Amino acid sequence: MPITSRLASEHVAASYPLAPLAWEVGFTRDPSIPPAEFVPASVPGAVQLDWARAKGLPDYTVGSNFRQFRFAEDVYWVYRARLELPQAGKGERVYFYCGGVDYRFQVYLQGELCHDQEGMFTPFEIDLTGRARPGDEISVVIFPAPKATPSPEDRTQARLSNKPPVSYGWDWHPRLIPCGIWQDTGVQRRPARHFRAVDFRYRLSDDLTSADLDVRIETSDPGADAASAAYRLRDPEGKEVVSSERPEARLEGVRLWWPNGEGKPELYTLEVLLDGAVVHARKVGFRRVRLVMHEGAWDEPARFPKSRSRPPVTLEVNGRTIFARGSNWVCPEIFPGIIDEGVYRPLLELAKGAHFNLLRTWGGAIINKEAFYEICDELGLMVWTEFHLACNLYEGEPSYLRVLEQEAESTIRRVRQHPSLAFWCGGNELFNVWSGMTDQSLPLRLLNKLTYELDRDTPFIPTAPLDGMGHGDYRFRDEHGREPHQIFASASNTAYSEFGCPGPSDVEYLKTFIPEAELFPPRKGTAWEAHHGFGAWNMDPGSWLCQATIEHYFGPQRTLEELVERGQLLQCEGYKFIFEEARRQKPVCAMALNWCFNEPWPSAANNNLISWPHRPKPAYHAVKAACRPVLASARAPKFGWKNGEEFRADLFVLNDAPEPVASGTLEARVVIAGRTVARVSWQFPELGPRRNEKGPTLSLLLPRFEGDTFRLELAVADRPALDSSYTFAYTSVAERRKPAPGERFLNG
Repeated sequence: MPITSRLASEHVAASYPLAPLAWEVGFTRDPSIPPAEFVPASVPGAVQLDWARAKGLPDYTVGSNFRQFRFAEDVYWVYRARLELPQAGKGERVYFYCGGVDYRFQVYLQGELCHDQEGMFTPFEIDLTGRARPGDEISVVIFPAPKATPSPEDRTQARLSNKPPVSYGWDWHPRLIPCGIWQDTGVQRRPARHFRAVDFRYRLSDDLTSADLDVRIETSDPGADAASAAYRLRDPEGKEVVSSERPEARLEGVRLWWPNGEGKPELYTLEVLLDGAVVHARKVGFRRVRLVMHEGAWDEPARFPKSRSRPPVTLEVNGRTIFARGSNWVCPEIFPGIIDEGVYRPLLELAKGAHFNLLRTWGGAIINKEAFYEICDELGLMVWTEFHLACNLYEGEPSYLRVLEQEAESTIRRVRQHPSLAFWCGGNELFNVWSGMTDQSLPLRLLNKLTYELDRDTPFIPTAPLDGMGHGDYRFRDEHGREPHQIFASASNTAYSEFGCPGPSDVEYLKTFIPEAELFPPRKGTAWEAHHGFGAWNMDPGSWLCQATIEHYFGPQRTLEELVERGQLLQCEGYKFIFEEARRQKPVCAMALNWCFNEPWPSAANNNLISWPHRPKPAYHAVKAACRPVLASARAPKFGWKNGEEFRADLFVLNDAPEPVASGTLEARVVIAGRTVARVSWQFPELGPRRNEKGPTLSLLLPRFEGDTFRLELAVADRPALDSSYTFAYTSVAERRKPAPGERFLNG
């Protein structure tokens, strides 16, 4: 057994007790000179949090305090601890195990280099048996954050490394580059012949009723594996259904794992036995996922080549085509070391509660921890998993490709065993002018190769968007005055894998991180800008707060409460329209995933549905309503109206469910100042599974009235769960009086 080795699995860490160490950390600008000061460190964690805790630094989420950590990205950080070694019995060995260090690091034992690694997603271990004594010092030296060039200080500095680029600064993430031991780390005592990893693979029969299993168990003594290792499979109720000492076995009567809203996400328990004792247990599931061409896709384009302008992006799960309703998942914390099940679960339960069935894990952030995928397995949330590439030109130098292969292989071997994995993706927006990558880029060819060799049955796409897919828009009103109602109703995409509609955070929440003196009116150069309200993106006026848009519909806002209420209304109605419009565009459109679901720290304004850490915005509830599997829906040509205009709304019943919808009566009514001024009734027919039905158009000439909004309400008789409501902006325009005979108005 080598003294040190990289691991492609976290299974060994979960199979034997991991004793933590008492770490401390300090920094130095010269790695040949030890740090002048060490402070207590939490592992897993981040050096910035340890330093802030020891020095009493102010909360980094408030105001512009995050800038206090700018120095931390350019120094060497040194962790050290004294080994507390368990007494090893006869035939036992002792290991130092580490699930991950961010990012480039070396490990020393009593001053002797024993491990050197670049890359944060690959665990490693060091065999301490006969090499270390109690009280010996182990240290981890972490290099400064990798930077391709000294400037500009933006995401392009990450283009020569495999470090997630988001922490170098994004329009919803401050420049705060984490560093530290970010995964479980400690000392383990194991038997000499011990379990190391299990690889659970299977192939479903064509009728999806049986599965041929191939379960490979890795131990520390490969020559003895066949004689000592076995496994058994228990069904969701705990009944043993398979027991085998050979890798191959067959399971009859498979109970399938289904996504949220399509059926139950059935999970079996796989138990690994070594010398007759259970050493590892995990949940597994059975499903077949494909990306297929949508109905009619082979007609596009009229000439060859086919499947390029309309590539296969429709999800087929267990033989059933499914419309993907969901969101873009970003890092839930700036510091990945503090992410655990307690961070993941409330967010993922909110995603399930919003009727989502797919989350796109955006490629600029980390590859999520095991707890993320385990909870998604449990909740029936499919995961579009992107590798850690985003919006950069990754040119594919040999050193970069070497680390990419290491990190990707570790990721694939770990994640491929989760039923929630829907498909792999090379990264975010790589086929764009700001990235400059193509099908021939070596990193993407490598990722395609690795996913094929290591997880052949799971789909892979090189990037998003592909031809025919839509990214954007991210505003309620663009520079041409177009609203989502015009932008998306006139689009024809196979998937809307990103679209945004910004809105401010709640007033009470804003007060927790914006100083009172800066709260109102919002201004550039204050915490509003530091938290993305201004200057966040290259749009006019460069603000996710979008004050000019709010004032366009409702005039100047007199209070913070009024500003927030109006801004949140725009976000709610924008997102509601886009999600429902994407569903109306089935079968050509197969996905609607908004940008974005969550955020890593508090934002003044953002496109997100959930404020950090897990506080739903009003837009969450609007999207939840728009993503009900079955609902009454309306398409209006715009949001902002004036008196004298003809208001119109086309009526629909939308069905994404696998079951038919019974016929019924839908009543639509326009409500102004609490009074119904127009109504129409529609007897809609029975809808087939996953089918929509278009009905009549409600129209009326808008009267003049006091107020700045009115509503359209849809009600289905005896089925209130299908009801919907929409709010529109209204502006009163004075009517021009016709001149009396012989009278002439000035200016014509």
